[in-house]
Amino acid sequence: MGEAKSKILIIDDEEVVLDSCTQILEGGPYHVATAMDGTFGLELVQEFQPDVVFVDLKMPGIQGFEVLDRIHSFDPTIVAIVITGYATVSSAVEAIKKGAYDFLPKPFTPDEFRVITRRGLERRKLVQETTALRREREMLREHFAAIVSHELKSPIGAVQQNLFSLEYELSDLLTEDQSSRIERMKSSINDLLELIRTWLRVITTDADIKKLRESFQPLSVESMISKAVESVETHANRKDIDLVVSLESPLKPVYGDEITLVEALVNLMSNAIKYSRMGSQIFVNAEEKENEILITVADRGVGISEEDLPFIFGDFYVGELSPDTERGSGLGLAITRRIVEAHGGSISVDSALGKGSTFVIRLPAMNTERHNEPAQDEGVLANS
Repeated sequence: MGEAKSKILIIDDEEVVLDSCTQILEGGPYHVATAMDGTFGLELVQEFQPDVVFVDLKMPGIQGFEVLDRIHSFDPTIVAIVITGYATVSSAVEAIKKGAYDFLPKPFTPDEFRVITRRGLERRKLVQETTALRREREMLREHFAAIVSHELKSPIGAVQQNLFSLEYELSDLLTEDQSSRIERMKSSINDLLELIRTWLRVITTDADIKKLRESFQPLSVESMISKAVESVETHANRKDIDLVVSLESPLKPVYGDEITLVEALVNLMSNAIKYSRMGSQIFVNAEEKENEILITVADRGVGISEEDLPFIFGDFYVGELSPDTERGSGLGLAITRRIVEAHGGSISVDSALGKGSTFVIRLPAMNTERHNEPAQDEGVLANS
């Protein structure tokens, strides 16, 4: 079988341009279609499904800029190239904004047209390969998440069942203190199982993100910080680290899922402890500014180099270690970023080597006078 031919569409109101472009590509590995106005051209975009489209900016009826815009909306992988005899810097900039890949001023030579056609097709191939790789990565992530979730839930579920059985068998022998500790263990296991289920929804698809948001409710910032501090206190005590908490009062609630937001705070505090020296301090602060809740976690630890800062919220980032700091998994900050963004918020960092790091989470504050939900970008986690 012969090599599949690339599809080229030319939209121009000058018949001589259509004829000459068709003749230039004649004999090559191309299927060529032409249209003399934007309306018919857009119909061909849907029917012909071209790889590359040449668009004249000055045409009767629908103008070239609108044609570019609609092509990009229909299929952003189609490579659009502008051809016009009225080339200006401003028109070139506007065309690029509308999704054009390149700009070919009239008059042009056959060689110029052939070269830009080949470049456009190379661009199309690169975009398609990138899109395919992104889809493959998303599928791998979803499968990996499902496998990990199952491998985590199974042993934890077994521990939970054995704990229930043990509590029942020893019900007449347990002291009040022992019963209380078992209840705390049961609560922690339930939280962990719920966290696994919830986080699995967060890192898979847009539909899962919507399901997570269905469980959103008004949350007390003070309560979330208190739970996060309680979770890391034992770790901090082992390193003789003092957690200094300062909360502005009163703080408006935020709208979200408590388990994942507490997990985000625990990740930041745990990181601060890992990268802090024995006997140091970590400062946790919460305040409201311009309808946002700002939660700050600051340490005086090893800090992050300027070169590493752009990558710290990516998967498996591990900061530079000093002899008295601990190694982490490199997933905490990536998970924290996804959780915060799923709640319509953002996270930032200010750091320098040897001087420590300050992380700031910004979340939309709820209007306490009436129930409201922060606007969300439904696709924010899907391309993470």
